[in-house]
Amino acid sequence: MNKDNLIDGNAVAKSIHEELTRELAGLNAPRKPCVAFIRVGEDPASVSYVKKKQSVSEAIGMESKLFVLPEETGQEELNALIDSLNADDSVDAMLIQAPLPKQLDERATFNRVRADKDVDGFSSANLGLLCQENKNAFVACTPAGIVELLKRSGVQTAGKRAVVIGRSLIVGKPLALLLMQKGLDATVTVAHSKSENLAEICSQADILIAAVGRPKTVTADMVKEGACVIDVGINRIPCAEKKSGYRLVGDVDFDAVAPKCSKITPVPGGVGPMTVAILMRNTLAAFKRHMGK
Repeated sequence: MNKDNLIDGNAVAKSIHEELTRELAGLNAPRKPCVAFIRVGEDPASVSYVKKKQSVSEAIGMESKLFVLPEETGQEELNALIDSLNADDSVDAMLIQAPLPKQLDERATFNRVRADKDVDGFSSANLGLLCQENKNAFVACTPAGIVELLKRSGVQTAGKRAVVIGRSLIVGKPLALLLMQKGLDATVTVAHSKSENLAEICSQADILIAAVGRPKTVTADMVKEGACVIDVGINRIPCAEKKSGYRLVGDVDFDAVAPKCSKITPVPGGVGPMTVAILMRNTLAAFKRHMGK
């Protein structure tokens, strides 16, 4: 595997952070952009993710507010907090860390967030705007980050066959819509757990995106020579050599697949950092709209 073919998400994300820092410094605005994070419960992964997002937002020059609710929080209490932040003119952006406890309705919760503050892009309003290719849509951060990786890595999408494995509202569906948009112009197939002949479908892809949440689902026989492979998966598997007792792997069997690829993302250090970078970009966009810039 030639290291030149490895897509370094950390490096691309760092470039975006620097661009946003410069843009924000040049706005000469009366206040900083403000993003509110809502976390329900103490799930260790959620705690870590929110800390990372707060750290990056503050490094760029934004203000962040963290609201932590207990695990047993009911829907009415969560709704009341969202409503108060929707009405707060000093808050430009809102992010509700998923997954939420089982007693809470994630879909209803995401839809409660005002569309112009929904920097995660999960609400029906923003998904609908994405379908219409409306430039005011806030696009889900992981799919938008993948598109940014493709663009900045020089991967041609126009006329190419893209296969997306996974049909979630967070990755698969919005990513398919993005890749089909005018300007990207890919021919898109969405595969999933019920797809027949999955290996045959994947082997025809010029661009293959795996977002299934199962380790090493994509094997070498599923990838054609010269394909670009984007691995969205972050899976923990046991590893006695690690102090944590586990290591992170993607949805792609990296060691077997990488030699066949023109471009490939690693796990970790591929798509993950881009999700946070795009969240910051969306937050700055929300701030500029609210400030009339």
